[in-house]
Amino acid sequence: MTLDARIADVTEAIVARSREGRARYLSSVEKAAAEGPHRAALSCGNLAHGFAGCGAHDKAALKGQAVPNVGIVTAYNDMLSAHQPYERFPDLIRQAAREVGAVAQVAGGVPAMCDGVTQGRLGMELSLFSRDVIAMSTAVALSHDMFDAALYLGICDKIVPGLVIGALAFGHLPAVFVPSGPMPTGISNDEKGHVRQLYAEGKVGRAELLESESASYHSPGTCTFYGTANSNQMLMEIMGLHLPGASFVPPNTPLRDALTRAAVNQALAITRSGNGYAPVGQILNEKAFVNGIVGLNATGGSTNHAIHLVAMAKAAGITLTWDDFDRLSAATPLLCRIYPNGSADVNHFHAAGGMSYLIKELRGAGLLHDDVLTVMGTGLADYEKEPRLVEGEIVWRPIADASGDESVLRPVKTPFQPEGGLKVLDGNLGRAVIKVSAVEEDRWVIEAPARVFSNQDDLEAAFRAGELDRDVVAVVRFQGPKANGMPELHRLTPSLAVLQKRGHKVALVTDGRMSGASGKVPAAIHVTPEAADGGPIGRIRDGDLVRVDAVHGVLQVRLPAEELAARDQAREETEPQFGMGRNLFAGFRSLVSSAEQGASAI
Repeated sequence: MTLDARIADVTEAIVARSREGRARYLSSVEKAAAEGPHRAALSCGNLAHGFAGCGAHDKAALKGQAVPNVGIVTAYNDMLSAHQPYERFPDLIRQAAREVGAVAQVAGGVPAMCDGVTQGRLGMELSLFSRDVIAMSTAVALSHDMFDAALYLGICDKIVPGLVIGALAFGHLPAVFVPSGPMPTGISNDEKGHVRQLYAEGKVGRAELLESESASYHSPGTCTFYGTANSNQMLMEIMGLHLPGASFVPPNTPLRDALTRAAVNQALAITRSGNGYAPVGQILNEKAFVNGIVGLNATGGSTNHAIHLVAMAKAAGITLTWDDFDRLSAATPLLCRIYPNGSADVNHFHAAGGMSYLIKELRGAGLLHDDVLTVMGTGLADYEKEPRLVEGEIVWRPIADASGDESVLRPVKTPFQPEGGLKVLDGNLGRAVIKVSAVEEDRWVIEAPARVFSNQDDLEAAFRAGELDRDVVAVVRFQGPKANGMPELHRLTPSLAVLQKRGHKVALVTDGRMSGASGKVPAAIHVTPEAADGGPIGRIRDGDLVRVDAVHGVLQVRLPAEELAARDQAREETEPQFGMGRNLFAGFRSLVSSAEQGASAI
């Protein structure tokens, strides 16, 4: 197959701009690989500490120092439904390692917060920075230099990007990411969204809303809408860090357990003592990141990855820009309709052919780099297969030629739309990202008077008071990484959706984030520079005419340049950042880079 020229052009630009940084990174990976891990180099006291907690079998194996040792970095906790199944994974992994003469140890745990719990709450101001904490915690876990490979147990939001960044700091180690799978389908996403809008309008009470939410988020497993968590899983598979077809197999099933055991065997197969050494620092190269961005656009994935992928690439010595996302979006057809881009959930997507069919279509059309290294070896052919359990063993079989449901997953020749889900906006208000895959095309251009807010609460109060019942561009500023850690503003979606349903022209402009589940209301997000960094979003006033134009890629306030520049910059009106641990992250807020640079403090 021939690679699409547009994909090749973007890749060449990334390679050229990243040449020096990538060379430095690979040099460090090669140096670390040459130096270790050498358990024999540890003193007897060091090594004794390293296996003191092991059972007799594992202790004897590690004394001999010849067997490979797999480190487990886990984000298990009971607060995240997606991560609850991980409670039993370490035992599965340890036993699978013993069966092939190896050892596995839990190297460490990383924090994992649930954005679904903290949406609209003060705790959400820790969410984005938790990614950097997770990366650093991963480094602490692996710093003992006891391991030949690592398995990463993580699913959600900031957790997988943080684990990837941490893994890349140990780029000489092979890395296999091990998912836990989505929960069974609950009530329909359309029904859930309808009840949320009724609640926003005051037509149902808290009891009815809680009943609806509980019927949606109802059991162990990943939430089934296509937000950041499930976008993470798509990325890990299309970038070659999952086993083929592993992303969306349900938890606590025989196939899921078999895939977890198989992940151990594959990690061992790609260590330096195996047949095909494949360290994560080599797997995640420029072509792998391009494949990830193509997958993100083809599926209408989370806008959060316009930040996370930039930060992940930086950890591998690669420089991505939002223009790369925009150019790749223009080259990538939208092949999926998964909520919020449609009514189906990830279980429907998986049943229709899922990742195997998606990769087959994109690869066949020359939209993916095939000359890449994965945990399975060279190329993506293995990722066009789906796993089946036959007499207790996994067999990978070729995916069907046709989609199982073209209302959810389509071939390249008949896409839902010719371009992908993300666009970049630019203008006198700065640069921003907008997700249009769930937005009706007649709303891709919104021009309306601004109503300016400095927090979510004031916007919701204005909505309840009827002050927004008109055409409006809601501007919510001082929500960027320097201001307050860049919380998601998904709580605003029901109110803005109500206004849109009433026939008004509505858009959101913010230097904050929307949820990975952001949907049908046009939202110019991640506005850079942010208000707290002197960005012009801090000079908008109520009544200014603001244009959000996803057709031509424009974000502007209709003012002469001299008038906009002469205005005073608004001052942040938020409370001192104490409570819910926010004061502990003051250093992160002072060091953090812009959203377009990955919003990273490390």
